[in-house]
Amino acid sequence: MGSSFHHFILVILCSSCLLGAVAAASSPKTRHFRWEVANMFWSPDCLENVVMGINGQFPGPTIRAKAGDTIVVHLTNKLHTEGLVIHWHGIRQFDTPWADGTASISQCAINPEETFVYRFKVDKAGTYFYHGHYGMQRSAGLYGSLVVDVADGEKEPFHYDGEFNVLLSDWWHKNVHEQEVGLSSKPLRWIGEPQSILLNGRGQFNCSLAARLGNGSSSLCSLRADAQCAPQVLRVKPNKTYRLRIASTTSLSSLNLAIGNPSKNYWISVSQRGRKPPVPPPGLTILNYLPNSPSVPTSALPHSPAWDDITASKSFANKIVALLGLPTPPIRHDRRIFMLNTQNRIDGFIKWSINNISLVLPSTPYLGSIKYKLKGAFDNKSPPETFSSNYDIRIPPVNPNATQSSGIYKIEFNTTVDVILQNTNALAANVSEIHPWHLHGHDFWVLGYGEGKYSEEKHGKQLNLKNPPLRNTVVIFPYGWTVIRFVADNPGVWAFHCHIEPHLHMGMGVIFAEAVDRVKNIPDEAIACGQTGKMFVHNHHG
Repeated sequence: MGSSFHHFILVILCSSCLLGAVAAASSPKTRHFRWEVANMFWSPDCLENVVMGINGQFPGPTIRAKAGDTIVVHLTNKLHTEGLVIHWHGIRQFDTPWADGTASISQCAINPEETFVYRFKVDKAGTYFYHGHYGMQRSAGLYGSLVVDVADGEKEPFHYDGEFNVLLSDWWHKNVHEQEVGLSSKPLRWIGEPQSILLNGRGQFNCSLAARLGNGSSSLCSLRADAQCAPQVLRVKPNKTYRLRIASTTSLSSLNLAIGNPSKNYWISVSQRGRKPPVPPPGLTILNYLPNSPSVPTSALPHSPAWDDITASKSFANKIVALLGLPTPPIRHDRRIFMLNTQNRIDGFIKWSINNISLVLPSTPYLGSIKYKLKGAFDNKSPPETFSSNYDIRIPPVNPNATQSSGIYKIEFNTTVDVILQNTNALAANVSEIHPWHLHGHDFWVLGYGEGKYSEEKHGKQLNLKNPPLRNTVVIFPYGWTVIRFVADNPGVWAFHCHIEPHLHMGMGVIFAEAVDRVKNIPDEAIACGQTGKMFVHNHHG
């Protein structure tokens, strides 16, 4: 990557390793934000479209706080025709599970013209982000960055002279409602690959810049510095160390990030991996060495692994270990759940399933219905904890049919849970996809990845209990397995799901309910819908 690559510290995105579990030292603050979410015209990739913006901005405003601070967001829904929630990705929400921002799980959707107040503590320094978690609103552009600095009096475990925030996303020209209808149609109408990869909300589709780099046509698009789609310029001084805070809120794409060889101006590029061509043109940002003037680099893009080079991805993932001195996992697990990821059919509709169950969410948020012991609000039958030992992960499912359920896994408080995520062949032969799995309300240790079907006898001794990375999102590779371990120390109801937006929409997720009886002071407005709403009305009038 060039001789000056050591000038940059690349901090892995927040949904990967968490660097520096730093507790608050002094004088935490309460930081207030007033946001209005609305649809607006924008040109993320030089083509005007409708995006979901916050206070007229896309991406939404960056929240900056210090560890130990309390964040208060007064969120008003100005969408007019649909509900809204926002999830604070990577924030554990201790004592505030209703602020997790998951519709039908932790809260009711916020109705048009209503205001909901999110109030929560950010207890750990790191790079985070937020995004819509209702329908496919993340694909519509509802996202932004959330940066938590170390508390006053504390220091980062490394020195740097400056930093840049880089938020990665993917963008479609087809609106999310059309995408959702296609995913729920028979036959399935797949959303297709994104038209653009965006860096901080900026990409280039079908323009002269993309064409010169071997992508797109030669038609012109405006790349003036004031254009909404112009590549951002990151200005650096020679021989200084910079931190890149990288977070990916992509709805479908796994990404490679590459930094080009040093010169006056050179490229940072982000390309798609793991999905078949045609792939979108790379997302681009210009790195400008002062005192030179910023300009479009004349050099070629830096080298990235090919889209199908899964070996490079696996090699990178296996090299990530925890910083010295960070907490290590408990030595033993109390419970183990095997989760078989399959593509299935239900009444002819294509769905994704876990242990042959495709997740559907109830109208009443789990947090309220479990807390108040409401009957019939969701399926009482718990999902399976394992799958058949003779299941062949290398071929399409012999029985492709699955069932839908809103059942939950009940987890005992303070127990140690292992989850073995097992990837398989999809419905089509010779197809197995990368799935990034995200756990709400917790961080977990990644104990290991492997090929084929997990076997305790064969793979158990390979697991890393010495220095596994602490994360909240992890991938399972095609035809592979991933083992994670977490401690159920956070009362609430938490989603665990594939972070690919259409896959979650098609049922690829599960629900963990954990010591809900210990949850106190749930705001009425968080859960006053469905059966819980009827209960509040009855009690109020009774």
